[in-house]
Amino acid sequence: QVQLVESGGGLVQAGGSLRLSCAASRSIFSINTRSWYRQAPGKQREFVAVITSGGVTNYADSVRGRFTISRDNAKNTVYLQMNSLQPEDTAVYYCRQGDLWGQGTQVTVSS
Repeated sequence: QVQLVESGGGLVQAGGSLRLSCAASRSIFSINTRSWYRQAPGKQREFVAVITSGGVTNYADSVRGRFTISRDNAKNTVYLQMNSLQPEDTAVYYCRQGDLWGQGTQVTVSS
């Protein structure tokens, strides 16, 4: 069974940076369109960023200019570089490809 595994979350001060990774557990599960979502306590899960198989990217307005999504096809991994983090970015970040979701990684930004 293929799984998506996120990593890279943690605690960071406001203005800091983190890089999240999303890897597939099986190499034959090549990157198609892969997305990042996040869910803050008491809020609905929301879209953050997406990268298509053709390399086209899109971002939520709240993160555009601060976050960058990229991929490494050789490693079958998608990354989310998060800069200028703010307390409102605190959430569990999830990776998604089609109907498959990862388990999430916690990002906490202190003020």
